[in-house]
Amino acid sequence: MKEFKLFTSEQLGSVEVKNRVVMAPMTRCRAIGNMPNELMATYYKQRFGAGLIITEGTSPSPNGLGYARIPGIFSTKQVEGWKKTTSAVHESGGKIFIQFMHTGRISHPLNMPVGAQILAPSAVKAAGQMWTDSKMLQDFPVPKEMSSEELLQTKAQFVAAAKKALEAGFDGVELHGANGYLLEQFLSPISNIRKDNYGGSIENRSRFVIEVASAVAETIGSRKTAIRLSPYGVASDMPLYPEIDATYNYLSDQLNKLGLVYIHIVDHSAMGSPVVPLKIKNLIRNNFKNTIILSGGYDKERAEKDIQSGLGDLVAFGRPFINNPDLVERLKNNWALSENLLMDLFYTSDEKGYTDYPVYKA
Repeated sequence: MKEFKLFTSEQLGSVEVKNRVVMAPMTRCRAIGNMPNELMATYYKQRFGAGLIITEGTSPSPNGLGYARIPGIFSTKQVEGWKKTTSAVHESGGKIFIQFMHTGRISHPLNMPVGAQILAPSAVKAAGQMWTDSKMLQDFPVPKEMSSEELLQTKAQFVAAAKKALEAGFDGVELHGANGYLLEQFLSPISNIRKDNYGGSIENRSRFVIEVASAVAETIGSRKTAIRLSPYGVASDMPLYPEIDATYNYLSDQLNKLGLVYIHIVDHSAMGSPVVPLKIKNLIRNNFKNTIILSGGYDKERAEKDIQSGLGDLVAFGRPFINNPDLVERLKNNWALSENLLMDLFYTSDEKGYTDYPVYKA
């Protein structure tokens, strides 16, 4: 049987992962009251076969809680809740990073605690609607443009959350700089129309992302700090703009200087989004000297091809991990993947379509 590099171990910063299959971060909305719980711990433990698990997007502050029932990591109780997940994964021999997702303007007050604010680089409203449990779909509101003080406060919240992540037992942190959330909102000249040092030029629009990454890396170590990027992504009302290549050329070069452990490149073209040109992936690969994680509609053969070519070092699988908790074993042994994917249960609140998918039986 052919030996696949996909199933070999790899050093990832301060941890060794047992294979190069990554479980991609996927919002699943099971954190009732924004609290990580036993059900979530079971879900991640079931998928321990991944070389690396990246959690669902987790807010570093009350202001970042955009969606209904997403977890946070800004309170002591949330830290204790997450310990259930990290312990379960580690006891099973897995490694797990937490993804920090501050949703910025992609939010609604009905999904946030009293006193929280919807903040963004600029007061530019996103097109579209947000699900709320109390009033169902609601239009996105106009966000508040972040003041200088709020920029500092938000950076401090990322840093405090990073400390809590290590306290909770995570192996590292992935900053969500993709999919139209707060960090990417700064990168785009369409969502960021600021006139100060955080808007205008590519260098200015990249400043907040670099400052957050730098502050987190200084706090918990660059070998435990990573970032997810989505060049050419249009999720959450992020239209394409002419300076995309130049923006990610500059940004990936600056992130390399910080020594981050990995860049995770999002490519949702398999789900109908614009094609992410190979040119931009190669550009990031050439600029960034540490690990590259690729994602987007991969099967085993394509994953192996892109690892062998050097385009990436690890490959993230998303939806296949939902209905195949034993995905790595299925891929390794050429067992059939389940086709029973219950999409209408992606974002519900209980175990159905979450922890009740079976493992392979001959």
